Amino acid sequence: MPNSPERRRELAGFLRGRRERLSPQAAGLPPGGRRRTPGLRREEVAVLAGVSPTWYTFLEQGRDVRASVQVLEALARSLQLDAGERTHLFLLAHGEHPPLAVPEVETVDPALASLLALLEPNPAYVTGRRWDVLAANRPGRALFTDWFARPPGERNILLYMFTDPAARERLVDWTGEAQALLARFRAAAGRYVEDPAFVELISHLRNASPEFRQWWSRHDVKTRNSGTKVLHHPATGRMTLTHTVLHTAEAPEQKLVVYYAEPGSQDAERLAHLLPRERP
Repeated sequence: MPNSPERRRELAGFLRGRRERLSPQAAGLPPGGRRRTPGLRREEVAVLAGVSPTWYTFLEQGRDVRASVQVLEALARSLQLDAGERTHLFLLAHGEHPPLAVPEVETVDPALASLLALLEPNPAYVTGRRWDVLAANRPGRALFTDWFARPPGERNILLYMFTDPAARERLVDWTGEAQALLARFRAAAGRYVEDPAFVELISHLRNASPEFRQWWSRHDVKTRNSGTKVLHHPATGRMTLTHTVLHTAEAPEQKLVVYYAEPGSQDAERLAHLLPRERP
Protein backbone atom coordinates (compact mmCIF):
# COMPACT_ATOMS: atom_id res chain seq x y z
CA MET A 1 0.00 0.00 0.00
CA PRO A 2 1.33 3.51 -0.88
CA ASN A 3 0.84 4.85 2.67
CA SER A 4 1.36 1.75 4.81
CA PRO A 5 3.11 2.05 8.20
CA GLU A 6 6.12 0.18 6.81
CA ARG A 7 6.41 2.58 3.88
CA ARG A 8 6.06 5.61 6.19
CA ARG A 9 8.80 4.28 8.48
CA GLU A 10 11.11 3.72 5.52
CA LEU A 11 10.38 7.22 4.20
CA ALA A 12 11.05 8.74 7.64
CA GLY A 13 14.41 6.98 7.89
CA PHE A 14 15.37 7.99 4.37
CA LEU A 15 14.56 11.68 4.97
CA ARG A 16 16.41 11.65 8.28
CA GLY A 17 19.48 10.06 6.72
CA ARG A 18 19.55 12.54 3.82
CA ARG A 19 19.05 15.47 6.22
CA GLU A 20 21.88 14.37 8.52
CA ARG A 21 24.40 14.05 5.70
CA LEU A 22 23.82 17.60 4.40
CA SER A 23 25.84 20.34 6.09
CA PRO A 24 24.43 23.87 6.56
CA GLN A 25 27.24 25.25 4.40
CA ALA A 26 26.37 22.89 1.53
CA ALA A 27 22.72 23.94 1.85
CA GLY A 28 23.67 27.63 1.75
CA LEU A 29 22.89 28.25 5.44
CA PRO A 30 25.08 29.70 8.21
CA PRO A 31 26.55 27.08 10.59
CA GLY A 32 24.21 28.22 13.38
CA GLY A 33 26.52 27.60 16.34
CA ARG A 34 26.66 24.38 18.31
CA ARG A 35 24.61 21.46 16.95
CA ARG A 36 23.47 18.37 18.78
CA THR A 37 23.02 16.35 15.60
CA PRO A 38 24.96 16.23 12.33
CA GLY A 39 23.62 17.89 9.23
CA LEU A 40 20.58 20.10 9.01
CA ARG A 41 17.88 20.56 11.61
CA ARG A 42 14.32 19.59 10.74
CA GLU A 43 13.29 23.24 10.95
CA GLU A 44 15.95 24.16 8.38
CA VAL A 45 14.77 21.54 5.91
CA ALA A 46 11.21 22.81 6.35
CA VAL A 47 12.27 26.39 5.64
CA LEU A 48 14.26 25.36 2.56
CA ALA A 49 11.31 23.33 1.24
CA GLY A 50 8.70 25.94 2.12
CA VAL A 51 6.64 23.71 4.41
CA SER A 52 5.55 23.86 8.03
CA PRO A 53 8.21 22.64 10.52
CA THR A 54 5.50 20.74 12.39
CA TRP A 55 4.32 19.02 9.19
CA TYR A 56 7.86 18.05 8.22
CA THR A 57 8.48 16.71 11.73
CA PHE A 58 5.37 14.54 11.41
CA LEU A 59 6.69 13.26 8.06
CA GLU A 60 10.03 12.30 9.63
CA GLN A 61 8.23 10.65 12.52
CA GLY A 62 6.40 8.35 10.15
CA ARG A 63 2.96 9.79 10.89
CA ASP A 64 0.07 9.46 8.45
CA VAL A 65 0.58 12.67 6.47
CA ARG A 66 0.52 13.02 2.68
CA ALA A 67 3.03 14.93 0.56
CA SER A 68 2.04 16.37 -2.81
CA VAL A 69 4.24 16.07 -5.89
CA GLN A 70 5.22 19.73 -5.48
CA VAL A 71 6.29 19.20 -1.85
CA LEU A 72 8.29 16.09 -2.73
CA GLU A 73 10.05 18.02 -5.49
CA ALA A 74 10.83 20.80 -2.99
CA LEU A 75 12.22 18.27 -0.50
CA ALA A 76 14.33 16.65 -3.22
CA ARG A 77 15.84 20.04 -4.10
CA SER A 78 16.34 21.06 -0.47
CA LEU A 79 18.07 17.79 0.42
CA GLN A 80 20.07 17.90 -2.85
CA LEU A 81 18.97 14.42 -3.90
CA ASP A 82 20.42 12.92 -7.04
CA ALA A 83 18.23 11.28 -9.69
CA GLY A 84 18.24 7.86 -8.02
CA GLU A 85 17.45 9.31 -4.59
CA ARG A 86 14.65 11.46 -6.04
CA THR A 87 13.07 8.36 -7.58
CA HIS A 88 13.42 6.49 -4.26
CA LEU A 89 11.72 9.38 -2.43
CA PHE A 90 8.71 9.26 -4.75
CA LEU A 91 8.47 5.48 -4.61
CA LEU A 92 8.39 5.57 -0.82
CA ALA A 93 5.94 8.47 -0.59
CA HIS A 94 3.61 7.69 -3.50
CA GLY A 95 4.44 4.17 -4.60
CA GLU A 96 5.21 5.38 -8.14
CA HIS A 97 7.98 6.96 -10.14
CA PRO A 98 8.30 10.75 -10.11
CA PRO A 99 7.49 12.98 -13.07
CA LEU A 100 10.32 12.94 -15.54
CA ALA A 101 12.93 15.58 -14.92
CA VAL A 102 13.71 17.04 -18.33
CA PRO A 103 17.39 17.96 -18.80
CA GLU A 104 18.23 21.11 -20.72
CA VAL A 105 20.72 19.22 -22.88
CA GLU A 106 20.71 15.45 -23.32
CA THR A 107 24.11 13.80 -23.17
CA VAL A 108 25.19 10.20 -23.64
CA ASP A 109 27.13 8.45 -20.90
CA PRO A 110 30.79 7.98 -22.01
CA ALA A 111 30.62 4.24 -21.32
CA LEU A 112 27.60 3.89 -23.58
CA ALA A 113 29.30 5.94 -26.28
CA SER A 114 32.30 3.58 -26.10
CA LEU A 115 30.01 0.56 -26.39
CA LEU A 116 28.73 1.80 -29.75
CA ALA A 117 32.18 1.34 -31.29
CA LEU A 118 32.47 -2.15 -29.82
CA LEU A 119 29.21 -3.16 -31.51
CA GLU A 120 30.61 -2.60 -35.01
CA PRO A 121 30.01 -3.85 -37.70
CA ASN A 122 26.46 -3.87 -36.34
CA PRO A 123 24.75 -0.49 -36.82
CA ALA A 124 23.86 1.09 -33.49
CA TYR A 125 22.74 4.47 -32.25
CA VAL A 126 21.30 6.13 -29.13
CA THR A 127 18.12 8.18 -29.19
CA GLY A 128 16.87 10.67 -26.62
CA ARG A 129 13.44 11.27 -25.14
CA ARG A 130 12.19 13.01 -28.33
CA TRP A 131 13.86 10.38 -30.53
CA ASP A 132 16.70 12.65 -31.55
CA VAL A 133 19.85 10.70 -32.41
CA LEU A 134 22.42 11.56 -29.74
CA ALA A 135 25.22 9.17 -30.75
CA ALA A 136 25.86 6.60 -33.48
CA ASN A 137 28.67 4.31 -34.57
CA ARG A 138 30.01 4.27 -38.14
CA PRO A 139 27.61 1.66 -39.58
CA GLY A 140 24.81 3.36 -37.62
CA ARG A 141 25.53 6.51 -39.62
CA ALA A 142 25.78 4.59 -42.88
CA LEU A 143 22.64 2.45 -42.57
CA PHE A 144 20.07 5.23 -42.92
CA THR A 145 21.76 8.64 -42.94
CA ASP A 146 24.83 10.35 -41.55
CA TRP A 147 23.03 11.82 -38.59
CA PHE A 148 25.79 14.23 -37.67
CA ALA A 149 26.09 15.65 -41.16
CA ARG A 150 22.53 16.90 -40.70
CA PRO A 151 21.75 20.20 -38.92
CA PRO A 152 21.35 19.65 -35.14
CA GLY A 153 17.59 20.22 -35.26
CA GLU A 154 17.11 17.55 -37.95
CA ARG A 155 18.86 14.61 -36.26
CA ASN A 156 15.53 13.04 -35.44
CA ILE A 157 14.12 9.62 -36.34
CA LEU A 158 10.64 10.98 -37.10
CA LEU A 159 11.93 13.84 -39.24
CA TYR A 160 14.10 11.44 -41.22
CA MET A 161 11.23 8.99 -41.77
CA PHE A 162 8.61 11.53 -42.81
CA THR A 163 10.55 14.34 -44.49
CA ASP A 164 13.65 12.78 -46.07
CA PRO A 165 12.94 11.20 -49.52
CA ALA A 166 15.88 8.82 -48.91
CA ALA A 167 13.88 7.03 -46.21
CA ARG A 168 11.29 5.93 -48.76
CA GLU A 169 14.06 4.48 -50.92
CA ARG A 170 15.89 2.83 -48.03
CA LEU A 171 12.90 1.08 -46.38
CA VAL A 172 11.24 -1.45 -48.68
CA ASP A 173 7.91 -1.25 -46.82
CA TRP A 174 8.06 2.45 -46.06
CA THR A 175 4.33 2.80 -45.37
CA GLY A 176 4.19 -0.06 -42.87
CA GLU A 177 7.42 1.01 -41.15
CA ALA A 178 6.35 4.66 -40.95
CA GLN A 179 2.96 3.79 -39.48
CA ALA A 180 4.51 1.46 -36.90
CA LEU A 181 7.14 4.06 -35.98
CA LEU A 182 4.46 6.69 -35.51
CA ALA A 183 2.38 4.42 -33.28
CA ARG A 184 5.41 3.71 -31.08
CA PHE A 185 6.24 7.41 -30.92
CA ARG A 186 2.66 8.20 -29.92
CA ALA A 187 2.92 5.78 -26.99
CA ALA A 188 6.17 7.41 -25.86
CA ALA A 189 4.92 10.97 -26.39
CA GLY A 190 1.97 10.40 -24.07
CA ARG A 191 4.25 11.31 -21.18
CA TYR A 192 5.09 14.66 -22.78
CA VAL A 193 1.74 15.99 -24.00
CA GLU A 194 2.50 19.50 -22.70
CA ASP A 195 6.24 19.49 -23.39
CA PRO A 196 7.07 22.41 -25.74
CA ALA A 197 9.77 20.37 -27.51
CA PHE A 198 7.27 17.65 -28.41
CA VAL A 199 4.59 20.16 -29.37
CA GLU A 200 7.08 21.86 -31.70
CA LEU A 201 8.19 18.58 -33.31
CA ILE A 202 4.64 17.36 -33.88
CA SER A 203 3.58 20.72 -35.32
CA HIS A 204 6.53 20.68 -37.70
CA LEU A 205 5.71 17.15 -38.85
CA ARG A 206 2.05 18.02 -39.37
CA ASN A 207 3.03 20.84 -41.68
CA ALA A 208 5.77 18.92 -43.51
CA SER A 209 4.15 15.53 -44.12
CA PRO A 210 0.59 14.76 -45.27
CA GLU A 211 1.06 11.12 -44.22
CA PHE A 212 2.04 12.17 -40.72
CA ARG A 213 -0.94 14.52 -40.55
CA GLN A 214 -3.35 11.78 -41.67
CA TRP A 215 -1.98 8.97 -39.50
CA TRP A 216 -1.43 11.08 -36.38
CA SER A 217 -5.17 11.76 -36.24
CA ARG A 218 -5.83 8.00 -35.88
CA HIS A 219 -4.24 7.88 -32.40
CA ASP A 220 -2.71 4.45 -33.09
CA VAL A 221 -0.47 3.20 -30.26
CA LYS A 222 2.10 0.40 -30.19
CA THR A 223 4.62 -0.46 -27.50
CA ARG A 224 6.70 -3.15 -29.22
CA ASN A 225 10.05 -1.73 -30.39
CA SER A 226 12.06 -4.73 -31.57
CA GLY A 227 11.48 -6.56 -34.86
CA THR A 228 12.82 -6.87 -38.41
CA LYS A 229 13.22 -4.44 -41.27
CA VAL A 230 13.81 -5.02 -44.97
CA LEU A 231 16.10 -2.39 -46.42
CA HIS A 232 17.57 -1.58 -49.78
CA HIS A 233 20.94 0.06 -49.27
CA PRO A 234 22.83 1.48 -52.26
CA ALA A 235 26.12 -0.02 -51.02
CA THR A 236 24.86 -3.53 -50.17
CA GLY A 237 21.53 -4.14 -51.90
CA ARG A 238 18.58 -5.73 -50.13
CA MET A 239 19.02 -6.76 -46.48
CA THR A 240 16.69 -8.16 -43.83
CA LEU A 241 17.90 -7.05 -40.41
CA THR A 242 16.72 -7.67 -36.88
CA HIS A 243 16.73 -4.72 -34.54
CA THR A 244 16.43 -4.59 -30.78
CA VAL A 245 15.88 -1.63 -28.47
CA LEU A 246 17.33 -1.38 -24.96
CA HIS A 247 16.70 1.29 -22.34
CA THR A 248 19.74 2.58 -20.47
CA ALA A 249 19.88 2.46 -16.68
CA GLU A 250 21.50 5.88 -16.22
CA ALA A 251 19.02 7.68 -18.50
CA PRO A 252 15.84 5.59 -18.92
CA GLU A 253 14.45 7.89 -21.62
CA GLN A 254 17.46 7.13 -23.83
CA LYS A 255 17.37 4.00 -25.98
CA LEU A 256 20.16 1.97 -27.54
CA VAL A 257 19.04 0.64 -30.94
CA VAL A 258 21.09 -2.16 -32.53
CA TYR A 259 20.66 -3.79 -35.96
CA TYR A 260 22.13 -7.20 -36.71
CA ALA A 261 21.86 -10.23 -38.98
CA GLU A 262 22.26 -13.95 -38.45
CA PRO A 263 26.01 -14.65 -38.06
CA GLY A 264 27.49 -16.11 -41.24
CA SER A 265 24.50 -15.11 -43.35
CA GLN A 266 24.70 -13.07 -46.53
CA ASP A 267 23.05 -10.17 -44.72
CA ALA A 268 25.78 -10.27 -42.08
CA GLU A 269 28.38 -10.08 -44.85
CA ARG A 270 26.52 -7.16 -46.39
CA LEU A 271 26.48 -5.36 -43.05
CA ALA A 272 30.26 -5.60 -42.89
CA HIS A 273 30.43 -3.59 -46.11
CA LEU A 274 28.84 -0.62 -44.39
CA LEU A 275 32.12 -0.01 -42.58
CA PRO A 276 34.49 2.27 -44.48
CA ARG A 277 37.40 0.39 -46.05
CA GLU A 278 40.73 0.84 -44.31
CA ARG A 279 43.34 2.40 -46.54
CA PRO A 280 46.55 0.40 -46.95
